[in-house]
Amino acid sequence: MTVTDSAADLPTPTGPMRTYFYAPHDPHRTQPRPGLVLYSEIFQQTPPVRRLAVTFASLGYLVAVPEVYHAHEPPGCVLGYDDDGKTRGNTLKQIIPMSDFDDDARVVVDALRGHSGCTGRVGAVGICLGGHLAFRAALLPEVRATACFYPTDLHSGTLGKGGGADSLARAKEIRGELLMVFGRQDPHVPTAGRRAIYDALDAAGVWFTWHEFNAAHAFLRDEGERYDPATARLGIGLAADLFGRSL
Repeated sequence: MTVTDSAADLPTPTGPMRTYFYAPHDPHRTQPRPGLVLYSEIFQQTPPVRRLAVTFASLGYLVAVPEVYHAHEPPGCVLGYDDDGKTRGNTLKQIIPMSDFDDDARVVVDALRGHSGCTGRVGAVGICLGGHLAFRAALLPEVRATACFYPTDLHSGTLGKGGGADSLARAKEIRGELLMVFGRQDPHVPTAGRRAIYDALDAAGVWFTWHEFNAAHAFLRDEGERYDPATARLGIGLAADLFGRSL
């Protein structure tokens, strides 16, 4: 199966949001596919994120990758995996109100559900910052399944302007199934933080599975010294199983 790609500027309350779509192309099948929102790291759609999107599309999903910093960076902006890129990405994630992130989630989910190539069944997946944003998308009742890979700022409630994210406090609103995946050697989500997330999900009665691997932060990114190919394959397999069952 090959994968086709396109882009659209979706209207949001804070301006156009460049969103990249990846669709499986099989000349023997023309039926619509389930949709997935893929949320990136703080660097937006880097080559590793694009390859991850293509991977999920090749599994049979219409994948949408929104630019999370569209209100502050020009369309097509990709921050570097360097100190400047990290500083800019970490700064932006703190100055954007959580309500803006939530508005963007509503827009991209609605865009997928209304897409001619989508069945209307939608899930979400994200890495790092995107893991937290996928968790926020899971608060939408239309999102049937969500995979969160090492979501940052979830345990501390520090995402967004003012650092007042209430994500865990709203966990009881999640109606779909949740997959949580962490690296045990991840300093951004330490042991105490992971326990806080687990306890909050358990107390809220969320339907979830929990997986921890001996891996570092960003083990799914197929560039750099922290990439763990074996663990990445396992993680993608877990997400594929979730979406196959739920979407």
